[in-house]
Amino acid sequence: MKAIVIGGGIGGMCAALALEKSGYQTAVYEAVSEIKPVGAAISIWPNGVKCLNYLGLGAPLRALGGNMAWMAYHDFRQGERLTRFSLQPLVESVGERPYPVARADLQAMLLNHYGAQRVHFGKRVSHIEQDGDGVTAWFTDGSEARGDFLIAADGTHSVIRPQVTGEPAERRYAGYVNWNGLVAIDDSIAPADQWTTFVGEGKRVSLMPVSGNRFYFFFDVPLPKGLAEDRSSVRADLTRYFSGWADPVQQLIAAIDPTTTNRIEIHDIDPFPTLVNGRVALLGDAGHSTTPDIGQGGCAAMEDAVVLAMTLQTHSLGIEDALRRYQARRAARVADLVLKARKRCDVTHGIEPEATRAWYQELKQESGERILNGMRETILGGPLA
Repeated sequence: MKAIVIGGGIGGMCAALALEKSGYQTAVYEAVSEIKPVGAAISIWPNGVKCLNYLGLGAPLRALGGNMAWMAYHDFRQGERLTRFSLQPLVESVGERPYPVARADLQAMLLNHYGAQRVHFGKRVSHIEQDGDGVTAWFTDGSEARGDFLIAADGTHSVIRPQVTGEPAERRYAGYVNWNGLVAIDDSIAPADQWTTFVGEGKRVSLMPVSGNRFYFFFDVPLPKGLAEDRSSVRADLTRYFSGWADPVQQLIAAIDPTTTNRIEIHDIDPFPTLVNGRVALLGDAGHSTTPDIGQGGCAAMEDAVVLAMTLQTHSLGIEDALRRYQARRAARVADLVLKARKRCDVTHGIEPEATRAWYQELKQESGERILNGMRETILGGPLA
């Protein structure tokens, strides 16, 4: 049995690795000639870590991940600490650690494990057709590929999605812009073993440790979409939006490299129940595009890959039957993650001003228990709890 995997990003590569672990042949087709990850880093929470462990990638992941032992929130203006707590109770209750990882490092790890030379780059899919025996994908360069089934991991702008769901999916602007990148760790900005976040005015500034003595940073600002801002104006834009914020935030702005800082208008897509049509299945952002507000977008794609492979391996009533069972196991889970992230987004970014003000007050009394319980619930909803 052969699977065609459309998309060589995190979801597509995890799917290919999981399928091969389950005994399937795979061929991966990626639209671009060179993968340049969108976003500087990714939080791999324990549910995602367990999936990578399952794929045999636990040791290389730990080498790439930062030591995120603590979590802290600070007030935006004076920088005083609102709360700080250890993540160890979460680790002990769910059985694994979180690992913030640079996206380029994670992508390279997945490609190296699969074999980068095996990936067909520069293959942008134009359309697909399926029959009772398999699926054919056609590419814009005139070539084609055929397999017994096809996994569409072609991202939030998926070409294949409408052929699965029967209708276009509109992307919804979440109301804020995110700037992100990597910077050398500086203890005068934040501790090297802590996820540190400054909050206020519906904005936030966050730093997480990754390997190589680096922080992954991001700035979030509620803004209209379509503003004429790009890398050339990053420092001036951030200086303006964070005027009056605490000294560590100003130090961070001064330290960033505008040429490697990403600016992203954040979108998601309303959840939909259809992830499968015959021998074609959606995976990752193609099936559930979410905001990054609970850090579960990449983890959900990893979960998809493991559930897909396990379901195909353990059911013998045919490909279409197994893919329907994959859909049944994933649709509610990924819809829940999209909506949780959307709700968190509205609180964090002042979309619901009263809820945002109440959250700031709650942080002053936060022991960590409430936040960790929410994380625990999300993590243990994964397939390898």
